[in-house]
Amino acid sequence: MRRRIKPVIVFVFFSLLAILFLIGKTHSDNVLKEQLSQAEKSIPSVSSSSTTKASTKEKEEFVLNPIIDVSGWQLPSEIDYDTLSKNISGAIVRVYGGSQISKDSNAAYTTGIDKSFKTHIQEFQKRDVPVAVYSYALGRTEKEMRSEARTFYKNAAPYKPTYYWIDVEEKTMSNMNKGVKAFREELKKLGAKNVGIYIGTYFMTEQNISVKGFDAVWIPTYGSDSGYYDAAPQTELDYDLHQYTSQGYLSGFDNPLDLNQIAVTKDKKKTYQKLFGKIKE
Repeated sequence: MRRRIKPVIVFVFFSLLAILFLIGKTHSDNVLKEQLSQAEKSIPSVSSSSTTKASTKEKEEFVLNPIIDVSGWQLPSEIDYDTLSKNISGAIVRVYGGSQISKDSNAAYTTGIDKSFKTHIQEFQKRDVPVAVYSYALGRTEKEMRSEARTFYKNAAPYKPTYYWIDVEEKTMSNMNKGVKAFREELKKLGAKNVGIYIGTYFMTEQNISVKGFDAVWIPTYGSDSGYYDAAPQTELDYDLHQYTSQGYLSGFDNPLDLNQIAVTKDKKKTYQKLFGKIKE
């Protein structure tokens, strides 16, 4: 027969177990609290200056849309200037097609003045699109080149363009370098502060044309001419602007456009400001 355990002993035994359990739990909670405290101290804090730097960096990110060049061949009646203006960062408008322009051209008058340049400039400027201008050089002598420069400046200057570009694509005199130099010098003499040259690198080399003295250089290289940028120019020339396709499409105009971008070798924001003026915040 087993010996009977007294109830008081059972009570004391379970009370001791309960006390030991509470002591253990309290100790465990204290250890956990200390571990959490140490973990919190090791978490790196984010200072307000770090947040400010991140925000400033985001604000400084410069987004550039294509830059277009247009002439009387892009009829104003076919352009939705409101829409097109939202999709470009600048426009270079032809003002003068040259003194020897073909009489068959329906984009310019027989005087060489572009038929649509005034409308293009006014419509873009009304929408805060910065505008530069260009003239196609066709003078057969230094005298004719200077005369073209005067006609170009006289018609363009009232609109205060950001840049004056000389488009040199055809051999019209035996020494093209002298002709181009005469055109540039006349523009400078008249008061044009920013004068650039548009020229293909092959033609430049072939005709021994120097870009020295120009404030900027703009070159055409199309790659596959797919309408998209797909190849950087293979040249050591220090250029600023790259015409990368003649088959670009943008909302606001249903026909192909010449699209341009800042040279990939240059600081995009600084070069854009050089060619088109101060960026509006």
